[in-house]
Amino acid sequence: MRTLCASTLIGEFLVIGFAGLVAMKHPDLTMGQVWTVCGIAMALCVLLCGMLSRPGALAVGWALQIGLIASGFVVGTMFFLGVIFAALWWASIHYGRKVDEIRARPAAPTA
Repeated sequence: MRTLCASTLIGEFLVIGFAGLVAMKHPDLTMGQVWTVCGIAMALCVLLCGMLSRPGALAVGWALQIGLIASGFVVGTMFFLGVIFAALWWASIHYGRKVDEIRARPAAPTA
């Protein structure tokens, strides 16, 4: 599960960075505001990659997904990308747990 979730978070890191570039053109936002928010979100993505085995990390990841969707109010495309990454986050958790369960099973003896 950790590998799939970390891959999703690294993809989000890149998308947040590119969304920051687009958000800089917003007339009501300063460059400092944009990069403070984007920098915190990007740092959170990287930190979560290393903390996925800790309690509460998945909940923080879900909060990040909600924030990514909410960023669509500034950059409209982020509504779509946020939903896509939330679906990827769900799939990473769901299928990652299944893979972990399969790996944890003892190997069946071959006849």
